[in-house]
Amino acid sequence: MSNSKKAFGLWSAVFIGIGSMVGAGIFIVIGEAGAIAGNLVWLSFVFGGITALLSGYSLAKLALRYPSRGGIIEYLVQSYGEGVFSGSAGILFYLAQLIAIAAVSKSFGEYFAALTGYHTTMWVDIFSVGILLLFTVINLLGASLVAKSENAIVIIKLSVLVIFTAAALFYINQKLLSASDMPPVTDMLYAIGLTFFAYQGFSVITNTVEDMQNPDKNMLKSMMIAIVLVAVLYILTSIAVLGNLPLQEVIKAKDYALAEAARPAFGEWGFKIMAVTALIATASAINATLYATTQISYTLAKEGNLPKVYEYNIFKCSEGLIVSSVLIIPIILFMNLSQITTVAALAVLIVQGVTHLGHLLKIKETKANRWIVITAVILTFAVTVLTLIYTKHKMPNIPYYLIGAFAFAFFIEVGLRVFNRDAIKKQIIKDKEILKKAEAIIHNKI
Repeated sequence: MSNSKKAFGLWSAVFIGIGSMVGAGIFIVIGEAGAIAGNLVWLSFVFGGITALLSGYSLAKLALRYPSRGGIIEYLVQSYGEGVFSGSAGILFYLAQLIAIAAVSKSFGEYFAALTGYHTTMWVDIFSVGILLLFTVINLLGASLVAKSENAIVIIKLSVLVIFTAAALFYINQKLLSASDMPPVTDMLYAIGLTFFAYQGFSVITNTVEDMQNPDKNMLKSMMIAIVLVAVLYILTSIAVLGNLPLQEVIKAKDYALAEAARPAFGEWGFKIMAVTALIATASAINATLYATTQISYTLAKEGNLPKVYEYNIFKCSEGLIVSSVLIIPIILFMNLSQITTVAALAVLIVQGVTHLGHLLKIKETKANRWIVITAVILTFAVTVLTLIYTKHKMPNIPYYLIGAFAFAFFIEVGLRVFNRDAIKKQIIKDKEILKKAEAIIHNKI
């Protein structure tokens, strides 16, 4: 296929990256991170953006060398081989997606409860599970209304955020941003893990590589442009929020702080418009991610990394959709939004860190700058450690949830290898490997 016929040019790739990043994450993270870092949260977004830029560079280089829609899972297998470690990491990646969906569902429940006035734990859980089940049914029936309207949703949420930020900057209370109200710098560092989670979505640009015009030129450039533009929006939005709400109010309304921050500039209607925008953004994210996650699970099952139950079909979708939803529900019910968001952020950081570490083993093939990739490794794991240190006192159960996720992924992988004798396979086979396999076939025939 010629470059002229491919779907993604530079700016279309940039826009898909922006659309993926500026989703539910900012509506969740702005309050959660603000409650930790106070009026220094904008600096957390700066460091989160730097970490995202370095990670984006590493993934872009991997995408150019291994152009596969498998994305991170493909890079893991290429780096670590078709073994237990890469298989376990692939399953962990799938679990991280489930946790992220749980976080978005819980955020929907929080915003809907705040908007309707039914803001109790029971109603938040009912709304959260309800929206998840609604989109499970929609996907089972094959309806794609939300997916088809994704471009309109991106325009709506970007427009509302830009208008809110621009207007709110004129209503800023300078005292709220003063040095006297600043928390310890360590608190700002602890919040970087959450702010990095708000940038999640940039990796989707790598999935366009097979349909991108001049990927050697446009892949890295589109990644950098998208992340920088989103970073500017996030930094200004965080300044607008913490400049309009006293810290105690941010902490009180942390699960829906972005809507609460719209009150000073726009009054009650501002709160309602921002809350409705958050509902639209989170709903579309649940729909899109739920579908994508079940597609991942289906692919993994076909390649031997998840139980065969994921291969069976119900209506127009895989049974993996139902199993995924069933796994998400207890996460919603037994964890609050802060816990779910923190676990999701940590899981994503760890998977990315392991991917970048594996990249170092293939650095000669990708021709990436070794020191940039090393810095990406150091930053992702440093942010992970900082987040874990913070949770030690504030959310002591988080490390146990992570250990449980690792153990779950490992035992599933080992069990499947023992009983199914399957392993995830490389989708992109290097020239030398092709020659070796060809020689082996010829030798066997002779």
